[in-house]
Amino acid sequence: MKLVDSHCHLDDHQFDRDREPTIERARTAGIETLMAIGTGGGPPDLEAATRLAERYPFIYATVGVHPHDAAKATSESFHRLRELARHPKVLAIGEIGLDYHYDFSPRPQQREVFERQLNLAAEAGKPVVIHTREAWDDTLALLRSHPSNQGIMHCFTGDVRQAHQALDLGFHLAFGGVLTFPKAEEVRQAARITPADRLLVETDSPYLAPVPMRGKRNEPSFLVETVRRLAEVRGTSPGVIAEQTTENFRRLCLPSNAGNR
Repeated sequence: MKLVDSHCHLDDHQFDRDREPTIERARTAGIETLMAIGTGGGPPDLEAATRLAERYPFIYATVGVHPHDAAKATSESFHRLRELARHPKVLAIGEIGLDYHYDFSPRPQQREVFERQLNLAAEAGKPVVIHTREAWDDTLALLRSHPSNQGIMHCFTGDVRQAHQALDLGFHLAFGGVLTFPKAEEVRQAARITPADRLLVETDSPYLAPVPMRGKRNEPSFLVETVRRLAEVRGTSPGVIAEQTTENFRRLCLPSNAGNR
């Protein structure tokens, strides 16, 4: 079974002591491709993921300013993002969006930085990786006003109605460890109705480890547990989920390599 972890934070300090063994465990578990998310600690350092992608042929990167860090963004940040978007291993702009739970950055700044990055992604011809927390309506409103943007609803934890809204905008839904949580039935219902060609899987490691690893530091090798649960939810096999999600990732993020195995 070959898998793609479409969203992992391999730069996180929680991996400082065992990053290479973590990556080796992922490969042993069948994770053939990883997309490292490049928001890191926020500006001015925007290269958290590209540094990893340059070291490993099977790791790709995103670049972006997380909503938590919107207040740190400057004109130089956007200039650098435009440069990094041309990096051969940068596949997407993200994770970007809105987070009204913590409000680490003022909401008007979050919306401004989000919109500027949507425009940047459209200019670069890159998909976007969306983070939204307690800000669904504002997130959808901005995405509707930028219909040329396509991409991924990262760590989708919404209900069926929200899933349909995102799908209607042409987005893929990425499901992670939350799908396995006992009380996450609404998320499982959303996963059931997601078309096979819009489905992705992720870990968001080191966060949100799936059952039975819940409470531990998450890592890419744990993706197999989410895939097993997703297969149960959709009434199919883990192998089918692996094939579908791998092909979806390649089609969305690696169009020139979509036919390569």
